[in-house]
Amino acid sequence: MTKETYLDSILVFHRERVQKDSRSLTKLLNELPREIDSIDSFMDRIKNQNGLSIIAEIKRKSPSKGLLKHDLDPVGLAQIYESGGAACISVLTDTEHFGGSEQDLINVRQAVKTPVLRKDFTVDLRDIYDAKIMGASCVLLIVAALGIKELTEYIDFCDHLGLDSLVEAHDEAEVEIALKAGAKMIGINQRDLRTFEVDQTRALRVAAEIPDGIVKIAESGIKTVSDAEPLKLAGFDGVLIGESLVKSENPKNLITELRNL
Repeated sequence: MTKETYLDSILVFHRERVQKDSRSLTKLLNELPREIDSIDSFMDRIKNQNGLSIIAEIKRKSPSKGLLKHDLDPVGLAQIYESGGAACISVLTDTEHFGGSEQDLINVRQAVKTPVLRKDFTVDLRDIYDAKIMGASCVLLIVAALGIKELTEYIDFCDHLGLDSLVEAHDEAEVEIALKAGAKMIGINQRDLRTFEVDQTRALRVAAEIPDGIVKIAESGIKTVSDAEPLKLAGFDGVLIGESLVKSENPKNLITELRNL
């Protein structure tokens, strides 16, 4: 019998939640405000910023490490990230497993001008609609959680709503799927979502599989300048950093150091 993984249990939770959601997507789209206050494109901000772009994450806890910081203030932390020069901000909205909330994203979006990623387990088109309403500029789509048909549909729907999509892959095979589905921005997560173990060489190995013209992001296991430097040299446009910034006594300085690579 196959052992249930972290990813399996998280996806079961989110799919069960979606099944209880009685909202009609057609009705939601018909009622979508014609003008929603928007900020710069998430992807454009990364492409247009000089040096290595930092996507600074707001995360209270993780399934593998538990609580990362007591009394975390999402708005205060987001403002520090912005002042340090972060290109974008990632906000966990998963409550059950990561201690985040949709309200966290809404509050952060209202407090900063930096583009915001809704970091969650997207398993339904209404999840993408909700991200738009919250004020997110980008949605995370995980190849391991979606079939290629779903992934293609979700990328197209993001485009329709004026959202960017960060398509997360873990290996060469998943990068191929992401490209076939039409991904314009691919994140290589060095954390295996099935075991939650980090392999800090994963992004370097997979980088060559991502063609020029696709925005490349490295995720997880990046703590210091020495971790980030080889990723920049390998052609990554940005890095997503969560735990190290959340636990840092001076996250602004860490962002500045990484930006100066």
